[in-house]
Amino acid sequence: MPKVKTSRAAAKRFKKTGSGKLKRMKAYKSHILTKKSTKRKRNLRKAAMVDSTNVKNMKKILPYL
Repeated sequence: MPKVKTSRAAAKRFKKTGSGKLKRMKAYKSHILTKKSTKRKRNLRKAAMVDSTNVKNMKKILPYL
């Protein structure tokens, strides 16, 4: 069988945790930051876990992660 290709775009955006879950960074933190509150921007800094409903699709595009 041929090897399965990893989606390079996804590989750069997601990391695997010790327990095997996928970690991601939150969106909406790149531009137009003046109208966003300090609290909102601070909360966007923290990493989040990939939702369980998306895990099946993520395993498909990240087979070796």
